[in-house]
Amino acid sequence: MYHGRMNGVELFLLGRTLMKIGEEAMPVEGLAPQTTSVRTVLVVVSDLREHPETSVGDIAGRTGLPQSAVSGAVARLREAGSIVTGPDPRDRRRTLIRAAPEVSARLAEVRSSSIAGALASAAHTDDPAEIAELVAMLETLARRLSPRTG
Repeated sequence: MYHGRMNGVELFLLGRTLMKIGEEAMPVEGLAPQTTSVRTVLVVVSDLREHPETSVGDIAGRTGLPQSAVSGAVARLREAGSIVTGPDPRDRRRTLIRAAPEVSARLAEVRSSSIAGALASAAHTDDPAEIAELVAMLETLARRLSPRTG
């Protein structure tokens, strides 16, 4: 049993720091200013990974985000081609949200962007070996802790 010194507060704060580094690493060139924050969009994306077919109301309920913020994030994701929406066959008044069957150009761009620059800035280093070590650690954490899809 591991008895390290990190506690829940430190883990939470590290998670917030990692979120900020992730936001910094995402490409924004050529994007018009958005009223929906990147963080809100990412919370919606995260929820969609765990609930592949859902509604705006369900996402708002699970995440605690206002329904208007979820609607804005869904509109932004739909415009980027990352999701598709359609009527719920069981209740045609309800709209279901799903990941798009094809990877959008924007999603491909985000997935291919490097975190090295943002990570180097946050870690206050330009040593390629240190940056590579940090990236490897984060990749290990991602493999071990990310929700499984499919």
